[in-house]
Amino acid sequence: MNLRQLLLRLPCYLGASGPRRGPLDTISSVVSWRGQSSRSPAHWNQVVSEAEKIVGYPTSFMSLRCLLSDELSNIAMQVRKLVGTQHPLLTTARGLVHDSQNNLQLRGLVVLLISKAAGPSSVNASCQSYDMVSGIYSCQRSLAEITELIHTALLVHRGIVNLDELQSSDGPLKDMQFGNKIAILSGDFLLANACNGLALLQNTKVVELLASALMDLVQGVYHENSTSAKENHITDDIGILTWKKQTFLSHGALLAKSCQAAMELAKHDAEVQDMAFQYGKHMAMSHKINSDLQPFIKEKTSDSLTFNLNSAPVVLHQEFLGRDLWIKQIREAQRKGRLDYAKLRETISAGKGVTSAIDLCRYHGNKALEALESFPPSEARTALENIVFAVTRFS
Repeated sequence: MNLRQLLLRLPCYLGASGPRRGPLDTISSVVSWRGQSSRSPAHWNQVVSEAEKIVGYPTSFMSLRCLLSDELSNIAMQVRKLVGTQHPLLTTARGLVHDSQNNLQLRGLVVLLISKAAGPSSVNASCQSYDMVSGIYSCQRSLAEITELIHTALLVHRGIVNLDELQSSDGPLKDMQFGNKIAILSGDFLLANACNGLALLQNTKVVELLASALMDLVQGVYHENSTSAKENHITDDIGILTWKKQTFLSHGALLAKSCQAAMELAKHDAEVQDMAFQYGKHMAMSHKINSDLQPFIKEKTSDSLTFNLNSAPVVLHQEFLGRDLWIKQIREAQRKGRLDYAKLRETISAGKGVTSAIDLCRYHGNKALEALESFPPSEARTALENIVFAVTRFS
């Protein structure tokens, strides 16, 4: 079987029954704020689709050269052996195949859009010799691919199971050990390709920016994992300021520094680079808060649906409530040593945490829009604004 046939059959191998629902399914109504146009796209899919037309091609195919390599095809064949097990790498693989909400390729799309919005540098014309397609330099397109490779590698690596915490319901130990090996190999392969692509850009500042973003990612994930073992009982006593610092590391640094690197490749000055950084930072923060809010704002939510006890609405709820009362609420929501997420969700929704998280999401959205004001009006800038409107729109 060749690789093209394998890619076509991969959804069947992974047991995928249909497209996954993304975190933006329930955002349907238009909330007018900060000058949003009444003609702005009403749905996330439409926002992404129109943005992809502006940059020249669907960003879901940006990493196709890497995915079509012989090395990764061999790994894909090995992933097939995990079908029927409960290893989280399968969930990650299904998400890569059925990204119906276009959330996985968002970072690369934003890098391409902000590259086009900024255009060539009016001060330094040394980049003019680069091939430009749809208003974007080839080196900037390569950067967008590198950004997606790093993000995808992180998703794969986060699927590694802690074997010390396995329970009998998780399945045989040998399945988890094999899945971990595949997750490590495939994630490392993607990171190696990203590093090779960075070297080909031949820009030391861009290499430094992306290397520091990767360091931030590792540090941010470490903070998250250090509290995951405690989530079924109590959470860390952190305020929203600490949460924002940790979330920037794990979710905002890559996009922010990739946007800045795109400006560096086009030889823009420090002011333009900073505005691109600010847009990427605040847009990523707004997107993360939107994702955290989904379990609390969906009209139909399964009682068994869990949520992160260190997510934005929960941290804000704890901050308003006080540490002692928060621990009391968690204990009251426990049944036979297990946390009743449905009951805890109702308790949190009755407080100020959810509404405050919505306000915080819109605050970061406004900051992202402020950063865009330094770019000249264009269809690419409008698309970037529409992305912000989409992640800050709540019913």
